[in-house]
Amino acid sequence: MSIKLGFVVAEFNRDITHQMEILGSEHARFLGAEVIETVLVPGVYDMPIAIKKLLESGRVDAVVTLGCVIEGATGHDEVVVQHAARKITDLSLEYNKPVTLGISGPGMTRMEAHERVDYGKRAVEAAVKLVQRLRRE
Repeated sequence: MSIKLGFVVAEFNRDITHQMEILGSEHARFLGAEVIETVLVPGVYDMPIAIKKLLESGRVDAVVTLGCVIEGATGHDEVVVQHAARKITDLSLEYNKPVTLGISGPGMTRMEAHERVDYGKRAVEAAVKLVQRLRRE
């Protein structure tokens, strides 16, 4: 049975998240999974409502989040990632489906963010593995 994925992708730092999305989609195909829907959101902090919508639809086996939070002059990047990660975990447990964290940051420079575009691939790999392992139980 094919694994159906939903992607939630941040538009903020789109030059980087677009690369993450391409790598993630290619890796999904390689693993035999299908990305059936992609939802673009303004930023990482805005992801939870889109994740919830995908999970409520019942059409996806897992959701992959793709985002990039670059360090600024304040601690805002840390707050964004902490709160998003917490809510993403809560939604995964609430809907009993994998929601993987393909978000790089906080505390990164733009150069470091470009070096971490493979987080998209890793998040897809985690989603597929989790779905496969949870189906066996």
